[in-house]
Amino acid sequence: MKLLMIKDILALEASEQTIEVKAWVRTFRNNQFISLYDGSTLSHLQAVLELDKTEESILRKITTGASVRVSGTLVPSLGAGQKSEVKVREIEILGESNPEKYPLQPKKHSLEFLREKAHLRFRTNTFAAVFRLRHAVSFAIHDYFHKNGFYSLHTPIITGSDAEGAGEMFRVTGFDLNKLPLDE
Repeated sequence: MKLLMIKDILALEASEQTIEVKAWVRTFRNNQFISLYDGSTLSHLQAVLELDKTEESILRKITTGASVRVSGTLVPSLGAGQKSEVKVREIEILGESNPEKYPLQPKKHSLEFLREKAHLRFRTNTFAAVFRLRHAVSFAIHDYFHKNGFYSLHTPIITGSDAEGAGEMFRVTGFDLNKLPLDE
């Protein structure tokens, strides 16, 4: 069974094929419906558990931010807003996510909250959209210069930023500093 990305799964026609996906849990509701994302698209894939076939210990570990491996059958969705969903045959918790330590709930977070919890930014749709845009612009610029015969190189620098007076520490010049007028 080939491991697929969510963007590829969403492009498939739901015709009872067996799939496997590794992703993070966005939401888990009614101990049955898991919304999965893997960063390949802003859209989510819904996985549907059968309650009587899933162990209680597994259900407790399915929290927002947990990483999972889901295998099952891609079927047409009965719910609105999606054309297909995965009927889960097997679920494995790859990494647990403590909701106390990683408080990312399925709601809109303020930029102030995300400024304080920087490690959570990458899991929001806002930052995912910004990073996709930055990637596209950066790629287009590099592609343009590459196609027009330019080279990208990283020159050595003494310091990359002037934080806490680092710019005062180094003086790079071809002039004799003892002969410069210092009172101007």
